[in-house]
Amino acid sequence: MAYNLLKGKKGIIFGALNDKSIAWKIAEKAYEEGAEIIISNTPLAIRMGEADALAAKCNTIIVPADASNVNDIENVFNVAMQHFGGKIDFLLHSIGMSMNVRKSRPYDDIDYDYLNKTLDVSAISFHKMLQTARKLDAINDWGSVVALSYVAAQRVFYRYNDMAEAKALLESIARSFGYIYGRDKKIRINTVSQSPTLTTAGSGVKGFDNLVDFTERMSPLGNASADECADFCITLFSDLTKKVTMQNLFHDGGFSSMGMSQNAMLQYNKSLDCHSCD
Repeated sequence: MAYNLLKGKKGIIFGALNDKSIAWKIAEKAYEEGAEIIISNTPLAIRMGEADALAAKCNTIIVPADASNVNDIENVFNVAMQHFGGKIDFLLHSIGMSMNVRKSRPYDDIDYDYLNKTLDVSAISFHKMLQTARKLDAINDWGSVVALSYVAAQRVFYRYNDMAEAKALLESIARSFGYIYGRDKKIRINTVSQSPTLTTAGSGVKGFDNLVDFTERMSPLGNASADECADFCITLFSDLTKKVTMQNLFHDGGFSSMGMSQNAMLQYNKSLDCHSCD
């Protein structure tokens, strides 16, 4: 059911690859709620993904861009303002990549060139978007910016590797820019820390299925799906959350507040009886 929460609003969605992407679901939901959107991703992701189908469904255009390249980002904003005939009202950053994770480099033996790329693509690109948007005055007063994060920014998760640093930096950028943009333009900036979600990128990480199962069992409400994340992000783009800013908002079924669940304790106690587990 649509509520017209974004009627008359215009926005840019960065990071939609295919229908498993959270950004894809957010784009669909924003369009359903009355928004006009523009889609952007890297040229390679556009060629390898299904962005054309999303653009057709949402009656919009695709603007290729490397989110780590300031000139590309500036072009996206300029094209958007020309396309819409004015400024945008919301912006989604749903971008993350780690070559250390892809190549299974352990955290105590990471490649530092890969680390720099991880930080640039996954976090510093967010700063570049915000700084560029501010210089171009591309976002309307009382607009909203959301970036997708993960609880590994605060806690250690085996194999999440240098993406944890990237997410921690992403959340810090949201706070720092949230103060500046909020003070001057009343624009709010938040991060959403989502449950592990079986996107194309996530599914390629070794052991990811086990992590999804663990968090599903540990979370009182179970994992939040990509569709549910889209619903939540739409509220952050809407006027219903005009005073929410500089927050990292956990959307994870309660996982982030858990220590030990009853089921996890029962399973742990069973393991103590396992004589072959040493």
